[in-house]
Amino acid sequence: MVDWSLRLQWRKSLRGQVLTTQTRYISIPDWISWFLSSKGNEYFCEVEEDYILDRFNLTGLNTEVQHYAQALDMITDNLDEEIQDDLRGNLDLQARLLYGLIHARWIVTARGLAKMLEKYKRADFGRCPRVLCQSQPLLPVGLTDVPYEKSVKLYCGRCEDIYSPKSSRHGSIDGAYFGTSFPHLLFLVYPNLIPPKSGPVELGLPGRSTDIEGSRRSRRIREEQDAQAEGVGEAASTAAVALKADRYRPRIFGFQVNEIAKLQRWQEAVRDKQISRLEELEANAA
Repeated sequence: MVDWSLRLQWRKSLRGQVLTTQTRYISIPDWISWFLSSKGNEYFCEVEEDYILDRFNLTGLNTEVQHYAQALDMITDNLDEEIQDDLRGNLDLQARLLYGLIHARWIVTARGLAKMLEKYKRADFGRCPRVLCQSQPLLPVGLTDVPYEKSVKLYCGRCEDIYSPKSSRHGSIDGAYFGTSFPHLLFLVYPNLIPPKSGPVELGLPGRSTDIEGSRRSRRIREEQDAQAEGVGEAASTAAVALKADRYRPRIFGFQVNEIAKLQRWQEAVRDKQISRLEELEANAA
């Protein structure tokens, strides 16, 4: 990833140049454009500058970010270029942290949801690996709103489960940069996007080679499952594995959505019955 200090040095080297009508103007990207174009940051959307400049939207972030004022100046391209080099490296990390925390607040606003909706329709966050989900697009979600605790996960609205990103670059993104409420708030604002539990995906998404990709994904998943089954000993209990699985609980600002909570209680009751049946079958087989 390109160091932000290189951009500052480039801007400094251009100082004093006289631009005439014959001179081609050189466009220097702002910090946000540079950040979004960097590899591994494809999950992020652009936060509008007027939102960042409204200090009310940034309430409390000064306690989360070191060198808060300088980091904010870096994001808004108002940073003094004469800043010390030893501070610049740490400042770049703090600017990324600050932008990520602002991003988590931005994407739950009306304009932020609209921008993330465009990425969702393009399946920029990937698709669900489960065969029965039929390549359902995923949404990024954090397991906590506190930075430096959990990495970002991908939520499937059809199977209501979460997955880790395939790319290690995306897997290293802090989950707090998306928050715990975003995907569920998106479905509340756009209820027509709530995916059905069966049937084809209908989002107006590009459908080229969908069947081919689906069959390849299904074949690959079957092969992985067969390989995992071969590696597991006979002593492994299916019921024990099912009991260890943690259930993801969608929340909006810390509270479970009423309809989702009711559905999950029913699903957990069905799951408990299935586990009990597995235990009986394993006991009879023994």
